[in-house]
Amino acid sequence: MDSAKSLPLSLSFDARPYAFNFPPRQCALLVIDMQRDFICPGGFGEIQGGNLDAVEASIAPTKELLDAFRQAGLTVFHTREGHVPDLSDCPSSKLIRQAASPVNSQHLKVIGDVGEMGRLLVRGSYGHDLVDELQPLPGEVVVDKPGKGAFWNTDLMHKLKARNITHLIVCGVTTECCFSTTIREANDRGFECCGVADATAGYNASFKAPTLDMISWSEGLFGFIGSLKSVVEVLRPYSNLPLNKDTMTPPQTPQAWDGSLDISSLQTSYRAGLSPVTVMETLSERIETYQKKDPAVWIQLVSKDQLQQSATDLVKRFPDRNSLPPLYGIPFSVKDSIDIAGLPTTTACPALTHVPSRSAPVYERLMEQGAIFVGKTNLDQLATGLTGCRSPYGIPRSVYHPDYISGGSSSGNCVSVGAALVSFSLGTDTAGSGRVPSGFNGVVGYKPTRGIISARGVTPACLSLDCVALIAQTVSDARTIWQMCEGYDEEDRYARMAFPPEKPVHALGARAKSFSFGIPPVEALSVCSPIYRRKFTEAVKLLQSLGGTLQPVDWAPFDCAGRLLYDGTLVSERLASLPDGWLDKNKDYLHPVIRKIFEAVDARQSTAVEAYRDMQAKALYTRQATSQFGCPIPSSSLSYSPNLLTTSKPTIDVLVVPTAPTHPSVDAVLADPIALNSLLGTFTHFGNVLDLSAVAVPAGHYSMEELVPGTADVDSKTRDRPKGAGELPFSVTFLGAGGTDAEVLRVAELFESAAVKSM
Repeated sequence: MDSAKSLPLSLSFDARPYAFNFPPRQCALLVIDMQRDFICPGGFGEIQGGNLDAVEASIAPTKELLDAFRQAGLTVFHTREGHVPDLSDCPSSKLIRQAASPVNSQHLKVIGDVGEMGRLLVRGSYGHDLVDELQPLPGEVVVDKPGKGAFWNTDLMHKLKARNITHLIVCGVTTECCFSTTIREANDRGFECCGVADATAGYNASFKAPTLDMISWSEGLFGFIGSLKSVVEVLRPYSNLPLNKDTMTPPQTPQAWDGSLDISSLQTSYRAGLSPVTVMETLSERIETYQKKDPAVWIQLVSKDQLQQSATDLVKRFPDRNSLPPLYGIPFSVKDSIDIAGLPTTTACPALTHVPSRSAPVYERLMEQGAIFVGKTNLDQLATGLTGCRSPYGIPRSVYHPDYISGGSSSGNCVSVGAALVSFSLGTDTAGSGRVPSGFNGVVGYKPTRGIISARGVTPACLSLDCVALIAQTVSDARTIWQMCEGYDEEDRYARMAFPPEKPVHALGARAKSFSFGIPPVEALSVCSPIYRRKFTEAVKLLQSLGGTLQPVDWAPFDCAGRLLYDGTLVSERLASLPDGWLDKNKDYLHPVIRKIFEAVDARQSTAVEAYRDMQAKALYTRQATSQFGCPIPSSSLSYSPNLLTTSKPTIDVLVVPTAPTHPSVDAVLADPIALNSLLGTFTHFGNVLDLSAVAVPAGHYSMEELVPGTADVDSKTRDRPKGAGELPFSVTFLGAGGTDAEVLRVAELFESAAVKSM
């Protein structure tokens, strides 16, 4: 096939009232309710008295539009209207109003009654599902909605923002009902929408034209209306996979693979015919070579033969390269504190090693999406530490220089990604364990809001603060993995369902890229080495050049929360997850530094009164910190606090900090393991205590020639410059209020793109 063009930043096609411009990577196709119950004979639509001719005829143009989006590799959402089997989510008016009409002669069955395709509009029934021609492919999102609008009582807004979607092209049925209602809801939330006239239909032909006219009336009051031909033609040059039976299997001579492991590149290569078997062969060689350089990255590795078998099985499982799951053939590693059924979980502590019978849900979700597990990585023992120097399995080194620490506790995770041995890694983050090592290895470390990714199957460090961390090559990759991992787990005691109200989407104008941010005060930044202070200043200037507005912040709650973690009683939770008497029986098996920390915690003999005071302080600091972020105020609160309507207090979208104050050498950490570890957590500890979302992003490099005697970057023993030449990485972290992960990732991605260009 001819090579497809790369997608540009913006595309445009003719529409009413004027041309619709959209960024393709931030645009999704939203297919509304193409269900059997609404389209096929004997379904709910026919009972409504509808003529099915038009909705049946809409299947073909909808399929053409769907194929165009799939071929271009763009995001696709489907919706289905329906209710849970007990109808507890169905308003009584929806069941009674039409049937109660004095002249009713057609509504003889209502929602929940048994029809020709099962119970009408009930989830799980045959009629509730999408028609055969429009069944979703792996990775496409299906949103089940209980109402006519797709945003009411669903996670559609969250899912769209999580994928950085700002523009929607909408099709489906019925024009006069769910199609138009959803466009109006999307308009209220800030999305730019264009309905496709040829790919929507209803039961009454006379309703269609005025419904579409109303959407585009008054120069686009609710959005745009375009044609199928215009959309398909503008996307055709960017097709990267032809949808025909001749391409059901890879070509005999697949296109060359450049060795890149970022998810987007691998997805494109696989669709073009690259086999996962080839990728695993290459990775096995890379891993073998890197082990000679740094043997401390892995605790358990999948054998070369097993990797080949996993790849071969995957090819058999998904023979059609046009419908591959999102993580098909994507290699990943797992921190050895996360359970995988049948494999030992060591947590770098032989005395705690166990063989689980169940895998952690986060691991299972990735495997279901086609990812390939490569091995379990080294870590600071019991996930306690930020240095990477506290494991009986050796000390992993920064991928940039062997004299320098990898950071921890997710040390092996970040090295495996930074050395391009895997595409991404599952780590953990309790006090910065996913962010600090990411910064020291030039990769992205994302700590989601606690509870949105299940932490079940993770050996606890501090159970109430633990988060699964996602280590990736780019923010975009981290975003992709997040969406594959996210999901409510009722067996996780800290699983989260409720979030603050979503901020609106800014799809147009200066606000589409503008943001406000805060930084620590000068006195807080004084702990950073001179090089880190300079690099952080450069990062702040770059953010301002991107449209960021620097706002003052009250640093006190962030600082106090960070100190609370180890200076208060919260650290006692590290012992709370261990069996009674475990420390006395097993302290001889602990790493010397870990033993010293645990014995110090035990010796405090903290009281319940002290613990409650710290819990109350934690709640206070969380409220004080969260109030500084621009979180929407629930409308219900305004009646109780009318002054909130007139507040002029400046707020921030994100807080930006250096990921760490400095990058010490291995020798320096071994000489002063506790003090330097504490220093490294200056800008990370508070993130978990305050339940913030956070992502560490590479922010350039600095020459090792800049390291001079007298700075914290220099080897504390010899006070000399490190051996060899080269560069070390710098990183900044973006933090936002809990539940604002999408906003945090959006700003981080803007910065990442600009930082890459400036390197």
